Amino acid sequence: MAVKIRLARHGAKKKPYYRIVVADSESPRDGRFLENVGTYDPQFNPVKLTVKPERVRYWLDKGATPTDTVRTLLRKEGVLARKA
Repeated sequence: MAVKIRLARHGAKKKPYYRIVVADSESPRDGRFLENVGTYDPQFNPVKLTVKPERVRYWLDKGATPTDTVRTLLRKEGVLARKA
C-alpha cells in the first residue's frame, strides 16, 4: 500500500478549504484517509496553515510521500528541510 500526504478539498463552491491528510494513493481525493495531519485555508491573507509536525514526521518515517503542493506547504511551515 503506497501512502501519500495530500490535500483533501472541503468548503463551498469558490471558497476552498483543504485538509492535509495521509491516505492510500488509490483512495479518492476527498474519500477515505488514514489520518488528518493539518489544514490549509487559502482564503485568508496571509493564508492559514496548521500542521501537526510530529505526526507528519511519523508518517514520513513510515514511508509516506508528500505531493508537490503539500511538500511546498510543509517547507513553508518548517516541517521539511529546504533544499540545499
